[in-house]
Amino acid sequence: MTKRMASTSTRVAVGAVAAAGAVAAGLAGQALWRRRRPAGGDGTWAPPPEDIGPIEAFDGTKLAVGAAGPADAPLILFSHGFSLDMTTWREQWADLGDEFRCVAVDHRAHGRSEFPSTGDVTLRSMGRDLGTVLDAIGPDRRAVLVGHSMGAMAILALAEQRPDLFGERIVGVALLGASASNLLRGAMGGVTGLLRPRLGSLAAAARRVDRLRKAVLAGPGDVPAIVARVTQFAPEAPDDIVNHVLHLAERTSSLVWTDGLSELMGMDFRHALPRITVPALVAVGDQDRVTPPAAAVELAAALPEGRLFIVEGAGHIAMLERPERLNPELRSLAREAMGLGKTGGRKRRKGAA
Repeated sequence: MTKRMASTSTRVAVGAVAAAGAVAAGLAGQALWRRRRPAGGDGTWAPPPEDIGPIEAFDGTKLAVGAAGPADAPLILFSHGFSLDMTTWREQWADLGDEFRCVAVDHRAHGRSEFPSTGDVTLRSMGRDLGTVLDAIGPDRRAVLVGHSMGAMAILALAEQRPDLFGERIVGVALLGASASNLLRGAMGGVTGLLRPRLGSLAAAARRVDRLRKAVLAGPGDVPAIVARVTQFAPEAPDDIVNHVLHLAERTSSLVWTDGLSELMGMDFRHALPRITVPALVAVGDQDRVTPPAAAVELAAALPEGRLFIVEGAGHIAMLERPERLNPELRSLAREAMGLGKTGGRKRRKGAA
């Protein structure tokens, strides 16, 4: 193999890993940055102060659930993204917890939740899990659901399975960095073909990508680190946020990377969008390369009461990158959906714009 061919092969391999991670809710490239951050993550990143789990899912999987804010306050349920956990919502519960009961769940096989005995990490099961958590913590309470990337898609899966919840109990939704379908379009860039079914099943393609990811991890150089920041974050993203997200990504099971990735590639919940007949905020970072703003425009237009918000200066992890810009929109949505009016008892956050 010539030097030029080897160089091209390396670029394709690195690009494949980064692109696959981008489509899988934006974290494969980040997992490659293992050697550039402190081992074990940042100890300052803790779950919400109240542990109200575990809650048992339909198949017996125990789900970790945490909460912040007054127990009798209006309810917001947070659903995290692929290879993340509930700690990625810390900027939201710290801010919105003055007025709302903020509850966050670790999805199955993520964070402190159990790995399902059946290996079921499908979006539909995660959607069912959200319904189970909602039934357990507030069977007679109205709630707003907030989801990021995979977690937003789990909300769409819940709408497919339990549309009766939307309107009477779920009175508003916020979908951040999300799409209802077509994840193979756009985000994959020039290596889309590596995951197209013409090369085999999506599951087989995901396994190939996982092998490529591991090969790059074992190799020398800083290319993976550069790819991670370039593909996942806005340039101004603080190092501690990037490091924490990388720590979470590294901890996630290979089965999540393979089965979970193929599930995300094949998902299509466009048919469920008309069932979300409640105020719906679709938010996206203006520099999100995983689920670009064009995808958010399409999603917002397809929702009966959808509206779009562009988070300036943010990439795919906007809730951590620019909470001072996103949180007021979440508060406004929750107040509107709960019938609380447009103003409330917000405490100004130190350093907020």
